[in-house]
Amino acid sequence: MAGWNADNEAGPAGQGAVTLVEGSSFCISTQNGDISPQLPHGVFHQDTRVLSSWGLTINGQPLEPLGAWTPSPYQGIYVGRAVGAEGRADSPLTVERRRELGAGILEYITIYNFALQPMKCNVELSVDADFADLFEVKDGRFQRRWEQARRSEDDGVHIVAVWQDVRKGVSVRAPGSTVTAKGLRFTTIVSAHGEWSVRVSVVPDLDNGEVAPILFASPESPSAQDHRQNAWAAQIPALRIGNPSIERTVLRSHDDMGALRIVDPQHPDRMVVAAGAPWFMALFGRDSLLASFMVAPIDASLALGTLQTLADRQGSEVDLLTEEQPGRILHEVRLGVGTGLVLGGKSAYYGTADATPLFVTLLGEVSRWGVVAEDIAALLPHADRALDWIRDYGDRDGDGFVEYERLNDHGLINQGWKDSWDGINFADGRIAKPPIALCEVQGYVYSAYIARASMAFAAGDRALAAELLDRAGRLKKKFNEMFWLPDRGYYAVALDRDKRPVDACASNMGHCLWSGIVDQDKAKQVADRLLSPEMFSGWGVRTLATDMGAYNPVSYHNGSVWPHDNALIVAGLMRYGFVKEAQTLASALMDAAEYTDNRLPELFCGFSRSDYPRPLPYPTACSPQAWASATPVMLLRSLLRYEADVSLGGLWMDPVLPDMWGNLHATNAPVGKARLTVDVSGDRVTVEGLPEGMVFHKGARPWYPDHMEMEHLRRGE
Repeated sequence: MAGWNADNEAGPAGQGAVTLVEGSSFCISTQNGDISPQLPHGVFHQDTRVLSSWGLTINGQPLEPLGAWTPSPYQGIYVGRAVGAEGRADSPLTVERRRELGAGILEYITIYNFALQPMKCNVELSVDADFADLFEVKDGRFQRRWEQARRSEDDGVHIVAVWQDVRKGVSVRAPGSTVTAKGLRFTTIVSAHGEWSVRVSVVPDLDNGEVAPILFASPESPSAQDHRQNAWAAQIPALRIGNPSIERTVLRSHDDMGALRIVDPQHPDRMVVAAGAPWFMALFGRDSLLASFMVAPIDASLALGTLQTLADRQGSEVDLLTEEQPGRILHEVRLGVGTGLVLGGKSAYYGTADATPLFVTLLGEVSRWGVVAEDIAALLPHADRALDWIRDYGDRDGDGFVEYERLNDHGLINQGWKDSWDGINFADGRIAKPPIALCEVQGYVYSAYIARASMAFAAGDRALAAELLDRAGRLKKKFNEMFWLPDRGYYAVALDRDKRPVDACASNMGHCLWSGIVDQDKAKQVADRLLSPEMFSGWGVRTLATDMGAYNPVSYHNGSVWPHDNALIVAGLMRYGFVKEAQTLASALMDAAEYTDNRLPELFCGFSRSDYPRPLPYPTACSPQAWASATPVMLLRSLLRYEADVSLGGLWMDPVLPDMWGNLHATNAPVGKARLTVDVSGDRVTVEGLPEGMVFHKGARPWYPDHMEMEHLRRGE
């Protein structure tokens, strides 16, 4: 996760920890379903741990795990075995726990007895809630001491805690239970070849002290979470892909993106995308913007909600503590009372160099996919304020480049996507000193100018479009003069405080291909370097080449492989016509997904595929994570060359799917208010359902400012 955690990564949640996610809630447990207070486990709702201990024992012994899986992002099934009776090798008792996550959890516990005689079972469930802030749990720094009370209720227990003027509570109920000092107890006799089950609910209190309503399913009926996920599935394309593994990966991507949506509390009808589970179920500027961009062709409304929510919180004043500045787009925003642990000590922190230009880039993108014109118009003033920030604050010294340097001793040292303290370094491993101008950030600024120019052109404001195209052209020229390393054949990852090129060979330059800031005569060398043995592991492009001083395959940003990073590189390769290279990289990522149950993690280690037969997991990677979940969609879009521009009345496709991927059939693909059916077989395409006035073009969409009318405008013709 490119987030505040990069300087203090979380410790592992335990081998094989199982994560469930649903909106602003998530659950982390062991393979047998227990939640251990000694590990960063728990049920979290709105950044508060509402369940810190959840341990099931049968006849005084914990369950031996047999297997765990997640039928959906918010449902878990845990199968275990009760410890055998003394003198017996095997136990006849198998236990199944079916868990569903919502504001809390609902769990069905079933004991199966495979013995020829009845078995007496003392079932105990330890229950506790410490109401710790997410950051306290993640870092193991508990700063608050709650005054806690437990009281028995009908079939359950209610735990209440108070800290200063803040009150939290959670209710745990199970029919037929007896309340104990540690939780709940059940005594039962399970008949021979029979079963026994109980339904346990864990529901946190609402802010007004009332207990949240039960919104879960019975085994026979869908839950509120099911309805929410089904509604998401109904509004995005239905896909069939010839290669079953590729199809599973893309459909898993769809499911996870649906589960990672959270609601803006100030606008309950507005969905935004959270950065990732378990620790980042919150709105992150960079992460949410890029993930929204990557899935815009399947649901532009998610991008619109993200843009609107970020616009509402756009910087309006100078605050050195939070690094807020007028026009700046925030880095992250949190809910809950523990905001003193967030960078800057408030609910929002603004220390990022790239979210602001990415905001403008995404707005231009969704305008092309047919978002209602009034919604785009309402966001244009925010886009212009973002461009003002680039000029007035982002470009600190007036040299034309956006630089960053934190404004206090607590903010992020590095404020690009590689935001770990050592993420930006020279080829010899020395750390670059700020202010730092990252190569990809200049590309994002370039794309922001082009996006705003295209919207101005569509609105008939040719003067503004011409001005922005001129700014983009001057930035591109200076970028290629200052960042290009002719003796290395690649771009510097950054300029340091002395305007020296930071000469490490890093994956960041692939983002420059995506944005279009790379000169055509340099693109081939960039593509070759990205796919070189030093950069390409066989599973993906490494964040840092193996011949660099800081290279470490088990590091967060200095040699690992990030799927989202690679998705943008694939898009950049396709933009410049490097089809074979894009196919190789996209196929490698899809191969990697087969080893993680068709779900790409946030990152994995950068070891070579020739050395190890499978991609090795990075210990604290988030999964699901928005960028990684969006990656299969972006890969598919890039290789299909699937682009729309409603203002130009065009839909473009020129597919180059690898042969091993097979044919593609999609229905319900949204473009504006229309729903398309698309069939792809080799390089043949058929499209049905185009809206009136839109024309299908078999070919690649001209890139701005390459479109003829835009070029004429730039030249004053």
